[in-house]
Amino acid sequence: MIYNERGLSEETLMMRDVTRKFVNEHIIPFTRQNWQAEWSMKPEGRLPRKILDVAHEIGIRTLGVPEEYGGIALDPKSETLTFAVISEEISRGDCGIAEKMVQQWKVSVLLRNILPEHLKKIWFPKIMADSQFLLAHCLTEPRGASDRWLPYDVPEAMMHTKAVKKGDKWVINGRKQFISNGYDASLYVVYATTKPGAGMTKGTSCFLVPRETKGFSVARCNETLGGRFMNNGEMVFEDMEVPLDHCLVEDIALTKAGVYFRPGKIIQGSKNLGVGVRAYEETVKYVHDYVQGGKKLIKHQATAIRLAEMATKICTVRALLLEASRAVDAKAEDAEVLCNMVKMYASEAVLEVCKHAVELHGGNGMMLDFGIEKLYRDASMYLHMDGTVDVTKFKIVKNLFPETAGKYAGND
Repeated sequence: MIYNERGLSEETLMMRDVTRKFVNEHIIPFTRQNWQAEWSMKPEGRLPRKILDVAHEIGIRTLGVPEEYGGIALDPKSETLTFAVISEEISRGDCGIAEKMVQQWKVSVLLRNILPEHLKKIWFPKIMADSQFLLAHCLTEPRGASDRWLPYDVPEAMMHTKAVKKGDKWVINGRKQFISNGYDASLYVVYATTKPGAGMTKGTSCFLVPRETKGFSVARCNETLGGRFMNNGEMVFEDMEVPLDHCLVEDIALTKAGVYFRPGKIIQGSKNLGVGVRAYEETVKYVHDYVQGGKKLIKHQATAIRLAEMATKICTVRALLLEASRAVDAKAEDAEVLCNMVKMYASEAVLEVCKHAVELHGGNGMMLDFGIEKLYRDASMYLHMDGTVDVTKFKIVKNLFPETAGKYAGND
């Protein structure tokens, strides 16, 4: 494995080693021995309970939960970096399982920052008590997804899901889709327009929605190409009522969500990297064992060239990832642009790594039971997660040239 440990704290390395053991002993054996499981059309039966049970036992399911409620406290000076290192390890085993864990961390951190104390006392103990308790963050809609990641504030970009205050309740109507953990979560953070025409950052609120809330339903599990051990879902809200105190941030919710979004970009890059590392590791083993043309593949110049490219791309992604992680933890001015750079670059570079892996495996690379094509499928998902590659490039330009970059929506 290619790994640079320079500059990582003892805490981060300890968490990495615990996670690596979990991945090697539980996740990889499960996904290799049960490769058909991801194709089950019964989403609730794809992943055995034991995986989340063990993740809970070793403490990685509840990272982000405040220490006073039983979570494991991470050093705030390196929290994002630690999340990145751990999520890479889990994704090396399976990126869908990594996404399940990542949503727990990111939403827990968000709730840690915006949840009123009386609601923290209700929900954090519930999260800690049940190893299968999952969290979901509901922003994307059928008619509006990546465009909402762009930094513009025009009415055309506002959410179609709307919340209206009526007496002592908020009434919410709308639909969300492509939501990580959406199919089987127990608790949701839902974004809705509360001031139509005010713009995204001035008229969007977020709400805490338990799964059993009347008027809330899960419409379906979105059957994805890769990452299939995370059950992506579509939700519907029909005159759904929540108490006034379940509005966590009124009107300016998106300005308060940086604790979710910025680490989220880092973690997307790190999950992506984990897929690339696994593809590289499996390919290295294969080319040292497989004989073609009278000699092992590693002896062929064409193989050497591809391996060199794969290793270089992995090291480049990791270097940018570490730089961006440290910028987020330090709340540096360039954190935003670096987050987007690593998300964009990792998605393109790792897909190329996995393409090399498939091709170096020849016909075996196309076999479902061999496991290499799965990594290529998984890598392809990252072109569209947390914003498409093109939209992410728009954001990078917006960060670099805020005064001159285009608006990309509304009247210019």
